[in-house]
Amino acid sequence: MPLETPTPSVVPKPSCAGKSGLCDYVFDLTHNGWLAESSYWVLVKPLTILVIILIAFVVRALIHRAVDRLIKHTVSENETGGSLLRPLRNRLPNALTLPTERRNQRARALGSVLRSIASAVVFSIAAMLVLGEIGINLGPLLASAGIAGLAIGFGAQNLVKDFIAGLFMLLEDQYGVGDVVDVGETSGTVEAVGLRITTIRDAAGVVWYVRNGEIVRVGNKSQGWAVVNIDVPVGFVAVDQATAVLREAAEAFGADPEFADDFIDPPKVLGVEQLTADGAVLRTTVKTSTEAQWRVGRELRRRLTEALERAGIAAQLTAARMFIRPGSTEGNDAPTGAGVNPSGPT
Repeated sequence: MPLETPTPSVVPKPSCAGKSGLCDYVFDLTHNGWLAESSYWVLVKPLTILVIILIAFVVRALIHRAVDRLIKHTVSENETGGSLLRPLRNRLPNALTLPTERRNQRARALGSVLRSIASAVVFSIAAMLVLGEIGINLGPLLASAGIAGLAIGFGAQNLVKDFIAGLFMLLEDQYGVGDVVDVGETSGTVEAVGLRITTIRDAAGVVWYVRNGEIVRVGNKSQGWAVVNIDVPVGFVAVDQATAVLREAAEAFGADPEFADDFIDPPKVLGVEQLTADGAVLRTTVKTSTEAQWRVGRELRRRLTEALERAGIAAQLTAARMFIRPGSTEGNDAPTGAGVNPSGPT
């Protein structure tokens, strides 16, 4: 009876077969599944994860470098009058450009935001790739992250609203540090601008921390130019005379070389603005730069007041008013008034 030749036992292939050339090479060389698996998990996986991390850092550095070059280019263009990140309204002809330092600050703030977003995106992708290499199934993880993100979004919707509003505020350049703004419930000088909070100090010195998402409208008193309107009551005196006096004072003020650089349009007396119980009100207006509007307004009020005083119109206004004083009715004391005796002449 012929002897049967023993069939060689089939060595099962390791789980890494076909996934890595090193695993296949070690298995073909040694026919040892454990050794092939060890080479895959000890050498291939760590090296792959290390390569992913290195690529993530390289990509992040390249993006940061590109953003930095963009910001430097923008700052250099700001110094020469041009800017890539300038708002559209500043590109229009005859528009007054913002101060150079203001535009530089805005460019740096946007650069910081872009760098932060780039870092978050790159490292998030790298983290998912590393988890995939470890063997974690990303499907359920991403689904869970989506549900958790939805729950967090509902719970922190005000925070998300603040960040989105702050980002668009920076992109649109609605206001910046040093601007005088009115945001509704408070107004004052902007001291700090962030993605979530804007810090404003009012005229009384109180610091207000305003959430960007709660700002419905913004009135910026420091962009472009400003118009100072001064209403002067002249009573029932001759309106033409008062208008001539105010116009002469306004023209003299417009010709003053000390304030010549502050004017965009010279001061003008528009005429009667309204009629009240005390008489006519004349309006004087001047178009000036934003930073000089308060200085010009105070000086113009002073000069108009002095002009009315010199012309004698202020004295006529005082004489035209009657101020009634309460009198005493006790005993035989007669009631008194401002030159008026209710009981008639004696």
